[in-house]
Amino acid sequence: MKQLIHPKDPAQMNWIEGNTPWGTVKCPQGLSCVYETQEQGDRILERFTFRNETDHDLFPTLTDVAIYTPFNDNYEQAAVCMEERCHTHLWCAGEVSYVMALRMGGRGPHLGLVLTKGSLGGYSVERDLTKSSNDRGDFLLHPTPFSLAPGESTVIEWVLFWHEGKEDFYEKCKRFPHYIGIAMDRAVYLAGEPVRLAVEPAVPCQKENLSITRNGRPVPFRMAENRAVVEEPADTAGEWEYRITANGVSTRCSILVLPAFEELLWARCRFLVHKQQYRREGSRLDGAFLIYDNEENYLHYDPGYDHNGGRERVCMGILLAAFLQQHEDREMEESLERYLSYVYRELYNPDTGEVFNDAGRDNHYFRLYNYPWMALLFLEVYRLKGQRRYLEDAVKVLRAFYEKGGGTFYAIEVPVEQALHCLKREGMEEEYRELLIHFREHAAFLMERGTDYPAHEVNYEQSIVAPAANLLFELYEATGETDYLTAAKQQLAVLELFNGRQPDYHLFEVAIRHWDGYWFGKNRMYGDTFPHYWSFLTGKAYAHYAAAGGEKCYKEKAEASLRGVLSLFFPDGSASCAMVYPITVNGQKGGGYDPWANDQDWGLYAMLRHYRAEQS
Repeated sequence: MKQLIHPKDPAQMNWIEGNTPWGTVKCPQGLSCVYETQEQGDRILERFTFRNETDHDLFPTLTDVAIYTPFNDNYEQAAVCMEERCHTHLWCAGEVSYVMALRMGGRGPHLGLVLTKGSLGGYSVERDLTKSSNDRGDFLLHPTPFSLAPGESTVIEWVLFWHEGKEDFYEKCKRFPHYIGIAMDRAVYLAGEPVRLAVEPAVPCQKENLSITRNGRPVPFRMAENRAVVEEPADTAGEWEYRITANGVSTRCSILVLPAFEELLWARCRFLVHKQQYRREGSRLDGAFLIYDNEENYLHYDPGYDHNGGRERVCMGILLAAFLQQHEDREMEESLERYLSYVYRELYNPDTGEVFNDAGRDNHYFRLYNYPWMALLFLEVYRLKGQRRYLEDAVKVLRAFYEKGGGTFYAIEVPVEQALHCLKREGMEEEYRELLIHFREHAAFLMERGTDYPAHEVNYEQSIVAPAANLLFELYEATGETDYLTAAKQQLAVLELFNGRQPDYHLFEVAIRHWDGYWFGKNRMYGDTFPHYWSFLTGKAYAHYAAAGGEKCYKEKAEASLRGVLSLFFPDGSASCAMVYPITVNGQKGGGYDPWANDQDWGLYAMLRHYRAEQS
């Protein structure tokens, strides 16, 4: 196929556009493939029959065989994306595999794919690197490894169908006998919590025809109508892979069990102090929190943007300041003081409110993102110490942010709620009114633009939409004015399309991002980054909506999304800036965590802040 367009779509979007034609097959020598297609009403069946043409047995590996499925998932200007591009949520889990493609603007119809014969073991990506971060790439679906005797064949078959959104997609999946639904409310658990998941085959299944194992060992379950319910305590840290077979059809799902949140926090903050703070008297970088290379067990610094001593790495100081508000530790307090000395000396001018991109007050590359983050650092230090000067510095930074054009910028983590709350508590009424005016003007711009987002460092992405949603939600909470809530809900409807619900802790309520590993990682790999810490921004928006009286499910979705980034943190306190999920990206091996601990502490801070808000 060269194009697939719904006949009644006014935008006439082609859902299968890419660099390599849809259905192209890559096979090793000696393995042939015959492609067949049938139209079945408004569905399309596609069948790929692979045959061993040699006189010896063939054992192709996972990546030896690939079927190109270039869903139209790339990033032009937002107006094009809203109508003519899709988010592609892939799940290759053996005999139960599917793709849920969603038009980026949310308007149906959308496209779905469900496997009906055979087994898929994963997917790879081929990207057009000339488009840098604006092309997610062509997807290659890999059959699960198989062996064929001479003349023997095996089949991969799927059906393409139209649907009206996430709920309708999963309802329509139930019409296919091969499908097994797996329901969970989260995929990352903390030690001691009850794990619960429900397995529902499309074809009713007797208990004796259903088996569930976890990491190779049988798991007890109970039947509730046609659902098998697993309930067990999260008593062992690590990845739990469930293998499920129902009516002879096999699939999997994966959850992650982490230590108790307090234990994870302590371990991470100790790691920051002991491993990621540079200490050298006389150096510009003395006191800085830097990248840590988990392979070489050493710090790394490069003045080139995403590896320097400022920017996103400010989150390490923010996390420490937030942690110390609830815990006492002299060593961590001294570490934070040393970091603040570094910030005031190298990254911030208290006379003007200017925030610098790197040590040495280096601002040869001007970046507005830096301003809200520095303001957030000062706000957390104010909450810790109660000293007005830090709040005054936060105001200076935000004032400079708006003077330099922040009111038309979709900045990540503008601290609307924190700033207004702290100013009110301190009795700084004039500053409160000043910032409220700026926030209102910023919100007015966002409301006027709606979903016509301006390009930022990427043409269109989750962390352009999420800042708009969160700023509007926070302003609604501060003012009670329902216009802000209405506008925030419009943003949320687009934002949540980035998130899938595949039953795997890398993917469940984790937003699509696909370039961060290249810019922030040691391996310099593009490709789907599941998770990346900015995914929590969607969880934050869910939590705001739940607090504003939204549907009850959003509280559950918020918890799942916020937890979705915690797999970047390990029990010993080490961390990774990105998990590149596909099996390969342009032929380079993926499927692993990048060795650098860089900027991921935003995710742990978000979880800490969320729990702090729930307790207040």
